[in-house]
Amino acid sequence: MKVVFWGTPEFALPSLRALLGEGHEVVAVVTQPDRPAGRRRENRPPPVKVTAHEERIPVAQPEKPRGDAFLGWLKAHDADLNVVVAYGQILEPDVLAAARGGSVNLHASLLPELRGAAPIHWAIARGYDTTGVTVMRMNERMDAGPILFQVPEPIGPQETSTELAARLSEIGAEALVEALALMEAEDLEETPQDETRATYAPLITRDHARIDWGRTANAVSCQIRAFDDAPGAWTHGSREEIKMFRPAPLAHFAHTAMPGTVLALEPVDASTGMLVACGTGAIWIREVQPSGRRRMMTIEWLRGREIGVGSRFE
Repeated sequence: MKVVFWGTPEFALPSLRALLGEGHEVVAVVTQPDRPAGRRRENRPPPVKVTAHEERIPVAQPEKPRGDAFLGWLKAHDADLNVVVAYGQILEPDVLAAARGGSVNLHASLLPELRGAAPIHWAIARGYDTTGVTVMRMNERMDAGPILFQVPEPIGPQETSTELAARLSEIGAEALVEALALMEAEDLEETPQDETRATYAPLITRDHARIDWGRTANAVSCQIRAFDDAPGAWTHGSREEIKMFRPAPLAHFAHTAMPGTVLALEPVDASTGMLVACGTGAIWIREVQPSGRRRMMTIEWLRGREIGVGSRFE
């Protein structure tokens, strides 16, 4: 099958490689423009662009994938299908229809649940124990097209969004090539989504990642695991902003302290670190990242700090 592949981040790479490995002809790649990154804010190419160049596949990086010139470029590749995996922009109907077989998308949730930009983060933040991947036929509405193929996948009790994204990217790649094989065999049914079950997973903002210590210990743990790595769940200490990682909740830990209060320190035990009160229960914080510094074990950060039992995060 002749495919135009649309994708941008690391999550899309297993799908691109799987298409190539299964013998599909990826005739072009569309990805986001190079963006400033790192402390020096130097332009960096998206991971999909790097891989496409390694495979000698033509690449387009429009600011907006629209207009006569771009549409002409797209149609000139005479593709059987557009395959979209974490591209990052809404595609207009004439673009979706530019390939003979239309466009399909790999989405990292069990649609119609968690439509939108950040399904992996919100699956963890909302306490789901199961998520998955969906291959769907694209239409003009966001993540609302008919379902072609789905694979459910459990979420581990301590799994972070970073870890889950890595797993789902591989599972999604397998689901994608299976869906395309069934499509070529004309053995694939399209199932309309149940709109009454639709939920949404919006873009992550800084406010979403601010730790709400007034919630239950399990909910705080979900929030920290959901926003692991980027943007990082954060809170205010007495003098600085601190990101927190690797939570271990104690759901039934009884206390009378204000939420955010440090209840205990274990400066010699890397498996615990710092116990912080939640609205119900408490939570061990095992890794932190102070503002402007690297991520580190909590016990390392505590050395020489004026953090003690009774200190409070906000």
